Amino acid sequence: MASLGNSNLVNINTGIFKQDAFIVLVKTEWNADIVDELERGCLKILQQNNARVETIVVPGSVEIPFAINKHWAKAKKKMDEPHAYIALGCVIRGETPHFDYVCRMVADGILHLNLHLPVPTIFGVLTVNTVEQALDRLGGKHGHKGEEAAITAYKMIEVE
Repeated sequence: MASLGNSNLVNINTGIFKQDAFIVLVKTEWNADIVDELERGCLKILQQNNARVETIVVPGSVEIPFAINKHWAKAKKKMDEPHAYIALGCVIRGETPHFDYVCRMVADGILHLNLHLPVPTIFGVLTVNTVEQALDRLGGKHGHKGEEAAITAYKMIEVE
């Protein structure tokens, strides 16, 4: 089980974060209340570090990798490349295997982006069994996964 107690992630004193970073958030419309809170947590950390932020909204988690790939291609042409992408979504298990397919597709898509783009894509997609589990990850007993995604982006920007 992931919890704040078994990670040094939120120790943001482990390095100097890049000031004025350009970070693109790609968030889903699906489970909007939860995803909007993930975004608020991200923005809190990004704004503390003077990030320039762009937000792209897509219907669901499966569409996140496509949107990031498309954005990168356009940004590269305009020479306005972001330093990192953060994928924000929430997939809640239902009664069918659809949950497994969606989680696999988004995870594989983000992995592909991380291996092929020169900038990191942070996996900020909650994959939970219940709404209660999602809420526990929005400032509850498992921390705030939106804030953690932003911290992770900053730490990954510094990886050479």
